[in-house]
Amino acid sequence: MTFQIEIDQLNKYYSTNHVLRDICMQIPKGQFVALVGPSGCGKSTLLRTIAGLETAGAGKIFIEGAEVTGKAPRERDLAMVFQSYALYPHMTVRKNLTYALRLKRQPKEVIDHAVKEISQITGLEELLDRFPRELSGGQRQRVAMGRAIIRNPSAFLFDEPLSNLDAALRVHMRAEIRKLHQRLGATSVYVTHDQIEAMTMADHVVVMRNGRIEQQGAPLTLYDRPTNRFVAGFIGSPAMNFLPATVAEDGVSVRLELPGAPVLQFIGRRPAGEAVMLGLRPEHLMPEEGIDENRLSLPVNLVERTGSACYVMTNTDPEIVVAVPSRVEEDIKQIGVTIAPEHVHLFSRDASGTALLNAA
Repeated sequence: MTFQIEIDQLNKYYSTNHVLRDICMQIPKGQFVALVGPSGCGKSTLLRTIAGLETAGAGKIFIEGAEVTGKAPRERDLAMVFQSYALYPHMTVRKNLTYALRLKRQPKEVIDHAVKEISQITGLEELLDRFPRELSGGQRQRVAMGRAIIRNPSAFLFDEPLSNLDAALRVHMRAEIRKLHQRLGATSVYVTHDQIEAMTMADHVVVMRNGRIEQQGAPLTLYDRPTNRFVAGFIGSPAMNFLPATVAEDGVSVRLELPGAPVLQFIGRRPAGEAVMLGLRPEHLMPEEGIDENRLSLPVNLVERTGSACYVMTNTDPEIVVAVPSRVEEDIKQIGVTIAPEHVHLFSRDASGTALLNAA
């Protein structure tokens, strides 16, 4: 099978700093891939290396089956949308859109047709004669995307394109980019530090840390079956709770290292006495009254309300976050939560944090 973009054992160095480590990816035609991770993890460097703006230290890059590792950016047939928009301030929207076509000396009728089509796709029909300084942040972003689309590249590369926008506009532009992707059927690689952007926009999410790929797959696969504690904590909002525990003598339950905590059941089996880290997502902790063998009673430290959601932070070490589906009293002192065995994750306690058992 020929992939639109394929990366084989890619490595990159800045002096003695190893910034990309054995990166392997295969991106089919039409897929939307998100590269996500904390600042400095190498995601933007990887994108720029795919684009040819950075040189690879070792490994190979293929586009539509042809190796492009040593080729210049203009020979890769890729279009990049930058965080800063990179518009020409002295050119109108129309001239910004058509710059690449005019460089290629395309006929006027071809350029006019392209402007009409792209301005309709991006909603820029009424803005073609304005200058970038006269546009809002969202409008400038649409011009940057239109300029990329008009080239009809083999793939689009997005480098944190929404990070300069306010929260409401980011939500709107997320949907706009996704709709454009579906309409064009194009291959897209999208860099973001925001896991919500990655989860809501992408078909395939690549989680990076320290220049390595920690895990890649469908968004819900990463949410349901993280390969380690880092991925489990990075994917999902609020982040997964991690609690030290020890596997009980029966091998099918754990004893939490919390005062008065009961033995909690899980689905699967582990060696008795094994020291583990229990993973529980805030939304899987069900507030309930009464007595249950998988029920915890926790002291409350803080209640955070967002309007549509309510989060209870406990006065425990470590702190536990509980996502409450309904409102709770201002002066709540204690909360009882039930933990379904099928929602229990177990991870190793060592530095690797390897997943030992994922939720069923």
